[in-house]
Amino acid sequence: MTIRVLLVDDKPEVRSGLRLILSAAPDVEIVGEACDGGDAVARARRGDVDIALMDVRMPGVDGIRATRLMVGDDLCEVLVLTTFDLDEYVLGALRAGAAGFLLKTTAADRLVEAVRSVAAGDGVLAPEVTRTLLRTLADPAPPTVGAPAGYADLTEREREVLDCLGRGLSNADIASALFISETTVKSHVSRVMAKLEVTSRLQAAVVAGQVATAARPGVTAAR
Repeated sequence: MTIRVLLVDDKPEVRSGLRLILSAAPDVEIVGEACDGGDAVARARRGDVDIALMDVRMPGVDGIRATRLMVGDDLCEVLVLTTFDLDEYVLGALRAGAAGFLLKTTAADRLVEAVRSVAAGDGVLAPEVTRTLLRTLADPAPPTVGAPAGYADLTEREREVLDCLGRGLSNADIASALFISETTVKSHVSRVMAKLEVTSRLQAAVVAGQVATAARPGVTAAR
């Protein structure tokens, strides 16, 4: 399968470098470039983009807003690639529905693998970003916290899948852990996301963290 990628960055030299890296992969095709989020959304509406490789800080429509529009309209997956690992950017991108968040210091081979992972339905986080997310989930929960909306509707198997997502497992890893096929995993992940009303598996992972927090001793569920 050919993975069709849209490069979104306001710096032409960055787009050129990304094109050089990704074009060397036999299963990746660069179908276009955009210099800001507005142009990116318009380009993605043509319907031939699988993944937008998205910068965050751009003039006009920024990468987080563009991600929200793309994911909300089911135009394509978004893999954020930026210089900054500030908490506000990390959490903003994940809440907008990004399938991954990497830094521009990511090695070329790692970037190509990340694109392939997102195309396969997996989430991708830079190690620095993982630490940010874990810090957020580790913050003391408010005394009224309970299981997130939609969690009660999950089947036992779907809760197992959600737990795996919270541990950052790929579809292949989940299939191995639960002794089911990857196709079945994908179906479960889709149902979990629909019931929780989230737009990415990374958002589902955040919900898994909230569930784990609510289950900690001393945390009282809302009544």
